[in-house]
Amino acid sequence: MKLLHIDSSILGEGSVSRQLTASIVEQFRKADPSIEVITRDLVAEPVPHMTIATLPAANPDLRDDLKQLQSADIVVIGAPMYNFSVPTQLKAWIDRIAIAGESFRYTETGPEGLLGGRRVIVALSRGGHYGAGTPAESLEHTETYLRSVFGFIGITPEFIAADGIGLGPDARTAAIEKALGDVSALAA
Repeated sequence: MKLLHIDSSILGEGSVSRQLTASIVEQFRKADPSIEVITRDLVAEPVPHMTIATLPAANPDLRDDLKQLQSADIVVIGAPMYNFSVPTQLKAWIDRIAIAGESFRYTETGPEGLLGGRRVIVALSRGGHYGAGTPAESLEHTETYLRSVFGFIGITPEFIAADGIGLGPDARTAAIEKALGDVSALAA
């Protein structure tokens, strides 16, 4: 069993999404001590943003990210919300894995994802509340984007969210505790 652990928060030790991904990975390690974990820190080792020269579809030497994803049984991704969307580091990684003919293909009936069969768990952290029915619902482009892009490549992701972490120390603590409780409830 192989687990790919991806972090994209720029906050280092103070990152809530990193705290959540570490907890998720630890839960899988406890359930299966033989699990192989590959860790990618997209801040410490950034993926270049897409240009013609770094386009994986045109350059087979730039497909390591896709190969790592293809070889993983489980993927754990830390995705903090920055300016209503994913960090640019995570977007650059997604640009490396979304390749026509390899992670999805176009058919006469529409696109077809080619990477089904793996589990993706996303640890979200958001400063406010952006869920259904909230005043800021229309500003949420992190979970909706990730749900769409992973769905496009054939994966239905699971989400663990720490919402309201920017609303003061008590709200931050409550959000983290709730999210860690949700992590404990994950079936490994």
